[in-house]
Amino acid sequence: MLLAIDIGNTNVVLACAEVGRNLFEDRPPIWRLETDADKNSADYAAAIRDLLGADRCAAVTGAIVASVVPALSTVICDAVASATGHVPLLVGDDGVDLGIDINIDEPEQAGADRLGNAVGAQAHHQLPAIVLDFGTATTLDLVGADGAYEGGIIAPGVALSIDALEAAAAQLPRLALREFGADLPILGKNTVSAMESGIFWGYVSMIEGLLARLRADYGDVSMIATGGLAGLFSAHLPGINAVDPDLTVKGLFEIYARNSSAAARAQDG
Repeated sequence: MLLAIDIGNTNVVLACAEVGRNLFEDRPPIWRLETDADKNSADYAAAIRDLLGADRCAAVTGAIVASVVPALSTVICDAVASATGHVPLLVGDDGVDLGIDINIDEPEQAGADRLGNAVGAQAHHQLPAIVLDFGTATTLDLVGADGAYEGGIIAPGVALSIDALEAAAAQLPRLALREFGADLPILGKNTVSAMESGIFWGYVSMIEGLLARLRADYGDVSMIATGGLAGLFSAHLPGINAVDPDLTVKGLFEIYARNSSAAARAQDG
């Protein structure tokens, strides 16, 4: 069994998959922890054992970690080693080959999660494609026809925008995200409905506009939505061709497989 961990600014996502499992047809089990930079490796090791259980921890034969929180990268890698007995691969480390070209000015600055998405798109979806990820930030990344990561767009995430409204505007209440429908009025008749319209239709319109500009420059590429809010927005974005909530961890499993195969070939040689 393989363990993939995606360390984000808001959540730490864990996923397990049997070796050789068809992740395109069969979703891996997913767990989430709140990202907490104050926790140490022992804390995270205990949390991993608690979430996965003793049998799964014992069954793990390999692991991979992607992180956009540098302070937690080593902490959680150590926690994985403690909980499973296996030192994980870390995306971005020397010797970890993604199997794709990174065609941007400073490749080392590309987020590990976004690169995981690119590999997941290459392995499981039609290319070229734009990956739309609803995370702490809302990102759109272009994966070329050859699977290369070509660059992207970073905008404030939905929850981040809600937090900013609450923090900076004394008279605005905290907005709770809920399932919106197409019948949500564009014009609010009270403070909450006005905020809901601004957040929901504002993000829909932003994504529609960015997608139109990207397609004008790069052709009729497909669009894949992922991240925690993909389901909320995708029904109102006809430009989305696929919703894949597990794209990042699928990409991590693929990176692990590519590096395991390369290591095996090197040993055989």
